[in-house]
Amino acid sequence: MAMSDEDSLDFAIVIYREDDRWEAEMLPVALTSDLEGLIQALRQQPSINGTIGLVAVGDEFFVALRVFGERVEVFLSDIAASWDFPLARQALEYLDVPIPDEDELEAILQDEETALPAGDLSIFADLGLDEMELGILSGDIDLLPEDVLSSIAARLGFSEPFERAIDSVFG
Repeated sequence: MAMSDEDSLDFAIVIYREDDRWEAEMLPVALTSDLEGLIQALRQQPSINGTIGLVAVGDEFFVALRVFGERVEVFLSDIAASWDFPLARQALEYLDVPIPDEDELEAILQDEETALPAGDLSIFADLGLDEMELGILSGDIDLLPEDVLSSIAARLGFSEPFERAIDSVFG
């Protein structure tokens, strides 16, 4: 289904375990363009095995984070988004991955059939989503970021709280 700009979703959600159950809560939409603020928000949520942050920016890209105390893992679904979106640029800077110059970006965009991710592909390996699956999911340009994140939530076992949190904001 095609979406207009007004219909595309920007959201940030925190997922954590409490009493052996997954819980999910929406974060302020302002965090969809503030990586440091996002990391701080995730650190404030106590959890048995760290917190997960999932951010979708329209129909462009997503960022997944895991915070374990001082350790932060970051995954960006599409390097090309770094030219137009502050969160993608901040993610690359955090990962110490150079932002592509104009020629590199043009080469990336030549292949419109795939997105080029950056960061930790094994971010969810211990929860049952291996690097190859995450790479395939994030590289599928026919899926909107919210659909990829929904698939990740299902694979990791927190689909119900994830969908409930999304529905609480977007209906």
